[in-house]
Amino acid sequence: MCGIAGVFAVKPVERERIARAQGLMRRRGPDGEAVDTVALPGGVVTFLHSRLAIVDLDARSNQPFVKDGLVLIFNGEIYNHIELRAELQALGHHFTTTSDTEVILEAWRAWGDKAMDRFEGMWAFALADQRSGRLVLSRDRFGEKPLFWWWHKGALYFASEVKVLAALAGEKPAIDEAALCRYLVNGYKSIRKTGTGYFRDVLELPLASAAVLERPGRPEARPYWRLEYRPDERITAEQAEEEARRLTHRAIALRLRADVPVSMRLSGGIDSNVVAGVAASIHSYPVHTFSIVEEDERYNETANIRLALQRLGCAHTLVPVPTSGNFERLRDLCFYFDAPVITITYLLQAVLSQEIRKAGFKVALGGTGADEVFTGYYDHYLFWLAELHGEPGAAEREAQWRGTYGRFVTNPLLQDPRRFVDTPQERGHIYLKAEEFSGFLKRPFAEAFREQDYTPALLRNRMLNELAEETVPVMLHDDDLAGMRHSVENRAPYLDRDLAEFLFRVPSRHLIQKGLPKYLLRQAGRGVVADAILDNPRKTGFNAPVTSLFDLKDKTVQAEILADGPLFDLVHRDRLASLLNEAVESNADSKFLFSLIAVKMFLETQAEFQP
Repeated sequence: MCGIAGVFAVKPVERERIARAQGLMRRRGPDGEAVDTVALPGGVVTFLHSRLAIVDLDARSNQPFVKDGLVLIFNGEIYNHIELRAELQALGHHFTTTSDTEVILEAWRAWGDKAMDRFEGMWAFALADQRSGRLVLSRDRFGEKPLFWWWHKGALYFASEVKVLAALAGEKPAIDEAALCRYLVNGYKSIRKTGTGYFRDVLELPLASAAVLERPGRPEARPYWRLEYRPDERITAEQAEEEARRLTHRAIALRLRADVPVSMRLSGGIDSNVVAGVAASIHSYPVHTFSIVEEDERYNETANIRLALQRLGCAHTLVPVPTSGNFERLRDLCFYFDAPVITITYLLQAVLSQEIRKAGFKVALGGTGADEVFTGYYDHYLFWLAELHGEPGAAEREAQWRGTYGRFVTNPLLQDPRRFVDTPQERGHIYLKAEEFSGFLKRPFAEAFREQDYTPALLRNRMLNELAEETVPVMLHDDDLAGMRHSVENRAPYLDRDLAEFLFRVPSRHLIQKGLPKYLLRQAGRGVVADAILDNPRKTGFNAPVTSLFDLKDKTVQAEILADGPLFDLVHRDRLASLLNEAVESNADSKFLFSLIAVKMFLETQAEFQP
């Protein structure tokens, strides 16, 4: 929806720094920008806001939003703002807009920090309460909207993007080279495990947390919500299907709320097809879909996409994977992301966002989070087999895996259905080939895999780790920026509180049925999505190999990749040169090579950036 930034210090920020920060925020909010300064007993808060107008398009809803002693800047959407407004009006609250921004402010006035428990949506906000003299920072349950902070030279800087922190501070935070090595060796699932990012001393406010400050200092975040696995054995398979269907349809309906048209990102997979199918068939929404088309047969989803479009009968835009200009595209994104783009998927998503914006849309719905709440990864199935191993029918379940999902597994450590029955703590498949990738570094990097213990249940503990730090927070960072680079807001219907809490009450045995993971999501789409898509056991989604983006045998391409730069302070140039001349066929090697190129682009753009 927007870009937010601020400084809590003993004195206001220099105007030149504010102007520079506003310029960097403009893609997040091209529809308006403003600054306000709020005096609190402990210091001065400077608020910056850039607006992408989606709900109540009138200028009356511009931010910073000031009303009766409260000043708010907010990025995101509160999807249940209509219901909350009615509840607050019944309590005597008066509204001057139809925005969700004013609903946050009045909800805070009515319920204080308990208001966050009532919000369904995605948000990062900063609220100055002149009545109590406090600054409040808050972030949504799943971390859909970013909020970075940097305590630097006696001032607290906070913003949607790291580059804006640098602009406000007038200097750049130092790059953490260990974080880059971690990403190269262990992959993107390792990025958030230390609680830090690619810049020293720059942190994110944790998801599902808030911090209250009375004076400038380091925010001490406190959680207001936590997802837990609490299985209710009374829930039958039929009840699980019925309630999952109801809550999925409701979550999609809420995320269609906007005062501008909403588009859909459509792959050939289940997640996006259920979103589009439910929107069109259940909620009668005039759907317009956008899809990336890749010719490589390993990733080609054209047949399923055309099958989906035939059923939807909707307006659609098919976008080919670009085969030229990708160095420039990736360089631009690595600067905008303040990080290496984690996978090719998000480069493609940025391409798609550009087409979405060209077509006149500001909002796009996608399938982020479905795998983590419904069980969609290849290892999930094996954890499920291990968790149910002591129950009758274990041999039949293993045989069913071999005939369905197991046929498509390429990771060698996941090709045995008894992998986690025999070695329940084995996690080598997550940091696959880490030792080999470390050999590319001038200073070898090794860091053992670790995971948090949320529950003794193998499958659910894996899913909770993914939701809290491994996949969802990392993907949401790139999801947000791939859209915002082109002023498009991405929404994730499956990251819905009621839906997630219910699915983590459902006994795990109901999650996979008939050899199909994400069984409850498949059933939620039954009747509105083609059965051929719902019954397809193969996992699909937006992706392409690195060889589709770059002709690695072309000498000019090799010269670009091997050109002098800060990457080679970390990486052996000769090892990278050898890799370029090999056949990059495995998915792991393709991802690694893309990561090397992305780190190169990131380091070079950071060297050029002047705040």
